[in-house]
Amino acid sequence: MSIPRVLILRAPGTNCDIETAFAFETAGARVNLAHVRSLIDDPHILLEHEILAIPGGFTYGDDISAGVILANELRLKLPEDLQKFIEAGRLILGICNGLQILVKAGILPGPFGESDRRLSIVVNESGKFECRWTYLQVNQSSPCIFTKGIESLYLPVAHAEGRVVASPELLERLNVVLQYSDEAGNTAAGYPHNPNGSMLNIAGICDDSGRIFALMPHPERHVLGTQHPRWTRDGLKLHGDGLHVFVNAINWVRAI
Repeated sequence: MSIPRVLILRAPGTNCDIETAFAFETAGARVNLAHVRSLIDDPHILLEHEILAIPGGFTYGDDISAGVILANELRLKLPEDLQKFIEAGRLILGICNGLQILVKAGILPGPFGESDRRLSIVVNESGKFECRWTYLQVNQSSPCIFTKGIESLYLPVAHAEGRVVASPELLERLNVVLQYSDEAGNTAAGYPHNPNGSMLNIAGICDDSGRIFALMPHPERHVLGTQHPRWTRDGLKLHGDGLHVFVNAINWVRAI
């Protein structure tokens, strides 16, 4: 097929859109950046793309709650178009603020339109902004398209509201994709390995189809080998861990 097309959604306060665009372009995609206002004015833009990405940042200053204003715009002003996009079998990726938005818009854990208040992303247990590199383990039984063939990742986090909390009954059926761990792979390791206090050390989740995926860590910030904080000591790798996430998405689109 032709080159996969990615729409990166921006709003006031988005600050990781250029890095996300670079990651997708490096993986082989054609990228368009669109302000949410443009999408509301012309929703047909959405269906011209195979992948929707909501990057990190602090949309609308994270006023009220992180990501909630943009989430409400999507939920109230674009519900039919988002539903068509999802039903068409397209991919959605949310990174950091994107996870907050997808959860608060009711797109995750899914299905869209059945907002589940038993899941939320709240203030870090430490009560402060956490900015550090984290070890991540991939759930090999997850249906997530973005993490196929990946066992572990080393990615940075930078957030004040990243703690995943859920009711016990929802937690049992949640599609957990990523978990924070220590260097040895222990997914029960506490702070600072789990930077925000998320239940079950959850760092990323997906819907039942595996096509909608969101995570708190930033894969777009580890696309190049030189972005690893210890590359001069450990040796330079051709690519950073995060690139595989974007390559998986592009390869999946090319295969359909």
